[in-house]
Amino acid sequence: MSAAPETSVASWQAEPRTRAVQRRTVWLLAAAQIVGGVGVGVSASLGPLLAESVAQSETYAGLARTATTAGAALAGVPLAFLAHRRGRRAALSTGWLLAGFGGLVLVAAAVLMSVPLLVAGMLLFGIGSATNQQSRYAAADLAVPHRRARALSIVVWSTTIGSVLGPNLADPGAGIAAALHLPRLTGAFLLATACLLVGAVLLWLWLRPDPLLLARQRQADDAGQQTDADSPRESFASTLKSVRRHLRRSPRAAFAFLTIVVGNTVMGAVMTMTPVSMSRDGAALTIVGITISGHLLGMYAFSPLVGWLTDKAGTLPVALAGQAVFILSALASILGHGAIPLTMASLFLLGLGWSFALVAGSAMLNEATPADLRPLVQGTADTSMNVVAALGAGLAGPLMAVIGFGGLNAFAAALTLPVIVFSFFLVRKKQ
Repeated sequence: MSAAPETSVASWQAEPRTRAVQRRTVWLLAAAQIVGGVGVGVSASLGPLLAESVAQSETYAGLARTATTAGAALAGVPLAFLAHRRGRRAALSTGWLLAGFGGLVLVAAAVLMSVPLLVAGMLLFGIGSATNQQSRYAAADLAVPHRRARALSIVVWSTTIGSVLGPNLADPGAGIAAALHLPRLTGAFLLATACLLVGAVLLWLWLRPDPLLLARQRQADDAGQQTDADSPRESFASTLKSVRRHLRRSPRAAFAFLTIVVGNTVMGAVMTMTPVSMSRDGAALTIVGITISGHLLGMYAFSPLVGWLTDKAGTLPVALAGQAVFILSALASILGHGAIPLTMASLFLLGLGWSFALVAGSAMLNEATPADLRPLVQGTADTSMNVVAALGAGLAGPLMAVIGFGGLNAFAAALTLPVIVFSFFLVRKKQ
């Protein structure tokens, strides 16, 4: 494996052919992200309703989100290992394909009223979320350093379209289900399956040359080293040891890892309980929906701007700006005392802080990690952020019951302190 990450613009990155491949890769990933994201968006909005319908109990409504999150967490590292061995094309197309199969399993669960099939389908659907997350890294494999964050952010931004369109498949899906004499909600999941399979086909047929494999080959050629095709294969356990060793030895990679995990945890804990808090304060469901839409707007819509800012100002300042936005979000919520306008502003800022942390953290993780380790380090980061965020969301309810919604926001803001303290260490080390 290479000993150090890229520190300068390699000649091959500036070549016209590489630039053309990079542009094509980014737009192809964005297209696959849009159609695949539509499928993932169906699960977020209609998954709880399907779970309630299959299990005939409201208590099972949360099972859909839990199983989907668990599927994303379980799939992160295996998908990364597949990318490590076979490239981004194999990993991402396989991820979308398995998620599409999960949609068919969910249709079978609804027809047979089977809770085990429901859980299996949601776990497979969660692989789509993991694929969605890992797509952003593929956009940065061939990017020159001063455009890396922008390339990554375009793929993040394209998720916006799927998150908006996915929940709106209920009505057209109902017509399809009626025509096929299937339960009403299954039509939306059939449409989701079609979208996920289109994403898989797009990447399998046209993500050529593979951006990660090409980057590795050109980097090895420049260094006069053998490529992965000529080198002995490492075992799964051995590569994970290499990931842990890299994170211990690279402070910037460890900082980026922490930024991604903390950002997702802060966002997940507060966002999960905001609708509950607003409902208790008497907010209408329409207002709650608008607030969540504003939150999604903050998460995704401004990511190209965040990417541009990251490339201009640097990954560390933007990552720290994200922590500041998280703190502002908490202050708006605490000082608002349940006031709807301030709650809406708070949740928008929460989404914007997540965008800052994710884009800057992902770009830094990419630049601080050698090409031959990137997929595994990135997949480990995504798995960690899903696991920790799921724990945070699960603990958010009991915590809010004890210290209130304002206290929950204060606790979430306090989670940013390790990132801020770590940044001082990086600055001092640089000096």
